[in-house]
Amino acid sequence: MKQYNCKKSALLIAVSSLLFNFYGICQVADSLVISDPDSIYAALSEPERRFSRNAVAGLKVADGLEATLFSSEPDITNPINVDVDHRGRVWVCEAYNYRPAVNGKSELGVGDRIVILEDKDGDGKSDVTKIFYQGPELAAPLGIWVMGNKAVVSQSPYVWLFTDTDGDDKADVKEILFKGIGGSQNDAGIHAFVFGPDGKFYFNFGNAGRQLVDGQDRPLLDKYERPIDFRQYKQGVVFRCDQDFTKVEILAENFRNGFEVAVDSYGTMWQSDQEEPGNEGDRVSYVMENGNFGYIDEMNGSSWRINRTNLEDEIPRRHWHQNDPGVVPNLLQTGSGFPMGMTIYEGDLLPRRYWDQILLADAGQHYVSSFPVQVDGAGYKSTGIIPLVEGTRDKWFRPTDVCVAPDGSLIVSDWYDPVIGSNKMKDKSRGRLFRIAPPGTRYKIPVYDLSIPEQAVKALQSPNLSMRYLAWNACVKLGWAAEPFLEELLRNVALNPRLRARALWVLNRIEGFNYRSLDIAFREINPNLRITALRAVRQRNSDPTEYIKRLTADHDPQVRRECALAINHNHTYEALDVWLQLARQYKGNDRWSVEALSVGAIGQWERIFPAWLANAGPNPGGTDAGKDIIWLARTRKAIPYLTTLAADTSVSFKSRLRYFRAFDFFHAGYEKSQALLNVMTVNSSDRIEVSKLALLHLDKSFVTNSQQGLTALNKLLDETYGTEDYIELMTRYEIESENGRLFKLALDKSDEVIGRDAGRLLMEQAGISFVSQKLAGLNEKQKSALLASLQTVGSPESVYLLRNAALDSDQPLSVRKNAARYLGASWPGEEAVVKILKEDLLDGEVKEALLEGVKNAYREDVKRELAPFFPPPVVEAVAVPVDVQPTKEKKRRRRGSR
Repeated sequence: MKQYNCKKSALLIAVSSLLFNFYGICQVADSLVISDPDSIYAALSEPERRFSRNAVAGLKVADGLEATLFSSEPDITNPINVDVDHRGRVWVCEAYNYRPAVNGKSELGVGDRIVILEDKDGDGKSDVTKIFYQGPELAAPLGIWVMGNKAVVSQSPYVWLFTDTDGDDKADVKEILFKGIGGSQNDAGIHAFVFGPDGKFYFNFGNAGRQLVDGQDRPLLDKYERPIDFRQYKQGVVFRCDQDFTKVEILAENFRNGFEVAVDSYGTMWQSDQEEPGNEGDRVSYVMENGNFGYIDEMNGSSWRINRTNLEDEIPRRHWHQNDPGVVPNLLQTGSGFPMGMTIYEGDLLPRRYWDQILLADAGQHYVSSFPVQVDGAGYKSTGIIPLVEGTRDKWFRPTDVCVAPDGSLIVSDWYDPVIGSNKMKDKSRGRLFRIAPPGTRYKIPVYDLSIPEQAVKALQSPNLSMRYLAWNACVKLGWAAEPFLEELLRNVALNPRLRARALWVLNRIEGFNYRSLDIAFREINPNLRITALRAVRQRNSDPTEYIKRLTADHDPQVRRECALAINHNHTYEALDVWLQLARQYKGNDRWSVEALSVGAIGQWERIFPAWLANAGPNPGGTDAGKDIIWLARTRKAIPYLTTLAADTSVSFKSRLRYFRAFDFFHAGYEKSQALLNVMTVNSSDRIEVSKLALLHLDKSFVTNSQQGLTALNKLLDETYGTEDYIELMTRYEIESENGRLFKLALDKSDEVIGRDAGRLLMEQAGISFVSQKLAGLNEKQKSALLASLQTVGSPESVYLLRNAALDSDQPLSVRKNAARYLGASWPGEEAVVKILKEDLLDGEVKEALLEGVKNAYREDVKRELAPFFPPPVVEAVAVPVDVQPTKEKKRRRRGSR
């Protein structure tokens, strides 16, 4: 690790102080009082901007708050994740050894560190630094969760538990909790654990995690003591487990890479998710239990980039299959960044606008922001982004995590680097921690005696998760002794209902009082407390249906949503009745409600859909609610009704696209095939579009092996010939009898995209022999046209044809020149051009055409290989007037200024 020479550091500080005085900056005790921060920061030199003493000057902090530098290099470097314990100490998970293959091997050679930083005097700055653990097995860990004398450290392919047994703040025991998670140094592997209000731990991994086993390589068991089959879950998932790390539950799936789950006091889960870079698709999600979050296609696992029916207009929404049935909608799209750590702020030290809000550290967007959330039907919506601290001046500010300290202030970790993502880092020597609080607020940590019931219940109200963890367990252990104080907290309607919910969760674990407390909560005015009661009873009862039925007719759609989620995989008759009651109350046009109904019906559509039809009346698809239920139903019994909606010409074609998309969620079968053929028989102004969609959704083997299917296909091919629809149909069905028409289209439209598409299909379907024979029989102009249609194909066969035509001295000169020019239109063709040039196989006009075709080559390695064959650029001499030529004195000064 880089260390500054003391004399050099003193000199730099002295120079910096002079500059500060020159620009009118007052420096007091390593903090800055700046009247015009933008101009002051702009006046700093590039090296000065990197000094940790200027770190705060590079930030823009929201009104009513100030940032102080809690710690920085050399005490910490590259903080990737942090936690704040019950004593207000900050535990830092460093990632100095991040991606050694890309960023160079570690200078330390002894692995990464877990560092404890403590502020002894309450000034918001660390005074004591301790190394809790350092070892070669730690190589860029991604998460840390602290619980008293223990720390859970997440680093694929392991999750470690470190324990300090003697109180010296150094780990004495190391255990493997989980293993087999993705590969080492994988950003999309296992991430941080957090404590939930129910006394359980929540964690996640990204789409590279794939699976986990326990520390003895045994498969994990779920809460029903059944082995978890990870093959049935898609991409990134969210987990929950007991405090002994058993009874692991998978709560949601099909994310790309969420770095941290945030759980509020009601038990509602939130998570950010990273897009595939460059598509402005980062998102924040309400994690609906057992929901599918749409990163890949549910049925075939294909990427969001693959074309599909009812494609979303905006790429950020397309990225998550937001128009597909069975996909939970996003709360908010946050653009292109690098969202990492997040939390729910349930304190009251910060300004009120941040109370009870999601806080997210986005290293790509250079900010820590809040996302105010409002109820929206059965789900939520965000009113926008409220920045809390931003690197508007210093773009090296890369916040990786945000945690709430016991006093209600925030601790923000800063990776501090000019780059983020793509496995890269530019500066391995720096890292910062900031404390965010109202101006002048000292770092004063409350102290509780958890053996005293009243104080344990007060500690349960802390905004800090580590404190709540200790208080939760203390209250459960105290049992009846803590009950009066918990009951008082639960019944205090003047308090924030989130604090009351925490009392309910603990009472739910104390035998003898849990049922009375639940009865009270089920009658609460606040819907979130009714939801909490339902969630709590589900964790205690193997069959909570009787409790679910008490809320089925609740006036609040969020409570009804929770009832729908609660009957997931509940196959009792009572659960069926609950679902039907919820469906009757659904009025349509609420995606959150319909997706909750979908979750409740998973694996039960065969019995639920007929029962719903029996109650829906003679026209089940005649209401908005009925259309939604038919759209998402996963049973063949829904196909006739789906067909009716897809063929309904009284509504716009675009609005019917979602019903055609719904056919993709059924496997091939007679009912599906016949239904789609029937849709094609409806006469309407958009019959061609409808027929094309039907054929694209039909099973290929059914169409090509049935007379009815072939007749419909051939009719549509005739009607769409010469259009992109024709190309799309031919791409799917590869009808050999159409080769002649494809050939004609390639010749006639060779200078258009559709002609080149036809040439590509012709080469793929008819083969090189067919195309070669056709080429031999054409006149000079036609040969050039056919070759033009093949220029962008880039297959070995197309490159071979173009190369041979360019080298064939028996071909007309114009044909050879065109073939040479077209050869460089694909990347494989560019490589063939380089080889021809190196072997000196062409000269004259044909060689000039060959070079013309690759003059705009994109790849740097290809451009380097081509450079010797292009003439050097001509540089014209520019005369400098005598009266403006620099004098010897000016030249000397310029040299001296470098």
